[in-house]
Amino acid sequence: MSRIGKVPVQLPAGVKASVKGQEVFVEGSKGKLSFSILPHTSVEVEADKIVVKRDNDSAVSKAMHGTCRARIANMVKGVSEGYVKKLEIQGVGFKASVAGQVVTMILGYAHPCVYNLPAGVKVTVDDSSTKLTVEGIDKNDVGRVAAELRAFYPPEPYKGKGVRYVGEHVVHKEGKTVQ
Repeated sequence: MSRIGKVPVQLPAGVKASVKGQEVFVEGSKGKLSFSILPHTSVEVEADKIVVKRDNDSAVSKAMHGTCRARIANMVKGVSEGYVKKLEIQGVGFKASVAGQVVTMILGYAHPCVYNLPAGVKVTVDDSSTKLTVEGIDKNDVGRVAAELRAFYPPEPYKGKGVRYVGEHVVHKEGKTVQ
């Protein structure tokens, strides 16, 4: 049995879950999420936990079992606590701003980098305009938005300029030397 899949997902206080057909619905203080049950799996909601079961012991079934359980656990954590990714911008003149659902970053290009945020994801910029916080209830959306913002100017290895995750280590290379 899948080591991840066999562990039931505990529901914290204030989180409700239900299964209707092939859909799992989870609702908490931060919002609501839904997920289509993967093939070869079934989901049951008990008093304070969600149990994921699989049809047989095939390799595909085992993979779907663990994946389905992990996705449901991520949904439960998202609606109860939420997810946060932090980015920092390093470079002279590099900065970011947010207006509504649009993030605009000045990264040394001839044009500003503009990114439209999807629904359910919020980005805030601190006073120095160099630290961004990406927040939301869907782990997939938060990670994707943070990765796409970072992709505008990934940290380069010579000076370290660019957009990076807070705490990310960038290995610096030695520049050219004159003989």
